Amino acid sequence: MTTHTPQIKVPATYMRGGTSKGVFFSLIDLPSEVQRPGKIRDNFLLRVIGSPDPYGKQTDGMGGATSSTSKIVIVSKSTQADHDVDYLFGQVSIDKAFIDWSGNCGNLTAAVGSFAINNGLVEANRIPKNGIAEVRIWQANIKKTIIAQIPITNGQVQETGDFELDGVAFPAAEVKVAFMHPAENDGSMFPTGNIVDVLEVPEIGVFNVTMINAGIPTIFLNAADINYTGKELQGDINSDPDALAMFETIRAYGAIKMGLIETIEEATNRQHTPKVAFVAPAKSYTSSSGKEIKADDIDLLVRALSMGVLHHAMMGTAAVAISVAAAVPGTIVNLAAGGGKLNHLNFGHPSGTLRVGAEVLHEKGNWIANKAIMSRSARRLMDGNIYVPMP
Repeated sequence: MTTHTPQIKVPATYMRGGTSKGVFFSLIDLPSEVQRPGKIRDNFLLRVIGSPDPYGKQTDGMGGATSSTSKIVIVSKSTQADHDVDYLFGQVSIDKAFIDWSGNCGNLTAAVGSFAINNGLVEANRIPKNGIAEVRIWQANIKKTIIAQIPITNGQVQETGDFELDGVAFPAAEVKVAFMHPAENDGSMFPTGNIVDVLEVPEIGVFNVTMINAGIPTIFLNAADINYTGKELQGDINSDPDALAMFETIRAYGAIKMGLIETIEEATNRQHTPKVAFVAPAKSYTSSSGKEIKADDIDLLVRALSMGVLHHAMMGTAAVAISVAAAVPGTIVNLAAGGGKLNHLNFGHPSGTLRVGAEVLHEKGNWIANKAIMSRSARRLMDGNIYVPMP
């Protein structure tokens, strides 16, 4: 008779943050061999989520079979001065045995502060009985500081409220998030030094693009250049294999031009970054929920792809890139929004609208981003233990 190793039980929290959700762990709760980066950690976390799944459903795991719901977060007390916690994010492939650790998830960032407080990772003297707790987060993937403002009521994280976020069905408490100095560490916000570049993509076309490293590496192009209006919803893009292949090819050639990879083949092992987004001037449209979005209420339209498909709303990190790019006169994003100085704007995405802001400076010929801000919400969905079959 064959003997099989029993499952192990690990404390975990299932959380929604913004328009994403994922499985959250405290680093110290993970098995010792999983606390270190490497193949053992990746195999464990893949099994948690239910990947790789050739059926694309993640039925035997916690993943939700979309890029927005196939995510892992590991939080620990910070190793950095003047920070409360370190936050590590993993974007888990659905059909491949692969976790991309190359970037952040801006949506799940909104849940990190709440998780940290609820799990005793923030010093008690930093949490008011009533008011706002500022949680200083070190984003370990991209080595950046994020400040999350977490509402506190009677000493507990307040999760309920009336803040509505398009792309999320129910209201919750507002969490304000500030991404500090969101550009690359060396200040190369525009990796080529240009706010607009010409990108040649063999057999597809030649495009004017803005490539930016802010929040997450992102390639912006005009919707009209790829025969879209900017009003597209998920079904318009994700049901078209040729369109998805086109976007992936643009993404791969853009990644080379941004200096993120050296060969086209490397793009398959860097699925999370860069993102590709297309923009258009403001137009009225009907969102995926049936909500009517009026042109007068938005500054521009933005659609973005994540893990090979059009996102149902907007990734938080891409929203950072949008806000920073819009604040720089002459970028593709800025021009689509009408040009000029845009420190705040409201953009339309497939699920509705999002208001963002950014502070940028132009010094010694370089653009510098000081801060990008937005409001999200977060909520615990389940707290307890997760069971994982160990190989």
